[in-house]
Amino acid sequence: MVTKAVLAALVAFAVAAALTPLVAKFAEHIGAVDGNKERGLGKGGIPLLGGLAIFAGALVAGLIFLPDNQRTEGILAAAALITIVGALDDIYELNPAYKLAGQIAAAVVLVTSGVQVDAFTFPFVHRVDLGDLGGPLTVFALVLLMNVVNFSDGIDGLAAGVCAISAVAFSIIAFDLGRNTAGILAAIVCGASLGFLLFNFNPASIFMGDCGSNLLGLLLGAVIIEGSLKTNALIALVGPLVVLAVPFLDTGFVVAKRLKYRRVPWQGDSNHFHHRFHRIGFSQRRAVLYLYAWTLIMAGDAVALRFIPYSERSGHLNAGWATLMGLLLLLGVAASFYLVYVLEILKLRRLRAWQLRREDPDTSEHEIDAQVQRELETGEFRSVAK
Repeated sequence: MVTKAVLAALVAFAVAAALTPLVAKFAEHIGAVDGNKERGLGKGGIPLLGGLAIFAGALVAGLIFLPDNQRTEGILAAAALITIVGALDDIYELNPAYKLAGQIAAAVVLVTSGVQVDAFTFPFVHRVDLGDLGGPLTVFALVLLMNVVNFSDGIDGLAAGVCAISAVAFSIIAFDLGRNTAGILAAIVCGASLGFLLFNFNPASIFMGDCGSNLLGLLLGAVIIEGSLKTNALIALVGPLVVLAVPFLDTGFVVAKRLKYRRVPWQGDSNHFHHRFHRIGFSQRRAVLYLYAWTLIMAGDAVALRFIPYSERSGHLNAGWATLMGLLLLLGVAASFYLVYVLEILKLRRLRAWQLRREDPDTSEHEIDAQVQRELETGEFRSVAK
């Protein structure tokens, strides 16, 4: 099965890589190009619709390597639907209500085909049966994940790279749990994402657009449901949250800030992690590589949770392995702290201190702290150019 997954990933990679330049030309021909919105970091004029190539890679590989059953048909049908909705949004900029309706419809297609969670194991507590709430909660979770990936797609190569890394972790966990179809689907997601990433890494020649980000969110959701949530393993609920910690934290921060200042949650702004890193002087490549590294650490922690025997069958912790697991989790927490706090706040403070004291040598530490605090709370930053 692992060999089959590798072959599936290679087919998805090849198809996506071969079609991406053609999709870019098609997008330019019909005028589906990025408008270089104020909140973006791109140079503008870059063709959208890259998700069409990702979908093609996933579709071809899926038809060849996934089993021919109702669930596979539902996954591919839902993928086609959300790709179409996303493509229409890339071309015509749909009303947010229409986009949400499309996301819900795609999620419903998945659920009605059997891809839904009826029960899950809550870590260290017990199995939770959802009953009739299983379907609606699954739809909600799928829509949430689509938007999380969509919100994080704001810098060259970020969404494709993060999804590829996450898909590898999900594939490994799924195979270990005996969920072979989910493992192969995750490998397909990884291959298609990497094939597109060849042209999307900075400097990008094409963007995936909403048709790509929503598609990847939907497919990862299907992988999570089929690969872990339907099992009794303790990793079932924790794993996805750890693997996707970076986009979840990013989305959580920006949505909380928008609500705090009474802005609608779906209205874009420049408060994502990659925007903040850019404002403190990171190049696009450096910012995305740091976020890749952060994702890789968190994904590694999730895989370690599955494979390191930190707990014995009796329920008692194995001291040695538990210590190792604790150190790995501490590494993940430290990486999160470093990127969220040190890079965003401390470096910003040093830069602001230099700027303010160049203007007024008598600027106090309190005034510097107050300036940094205002900028972090409002998201309105002074120029960082020296």
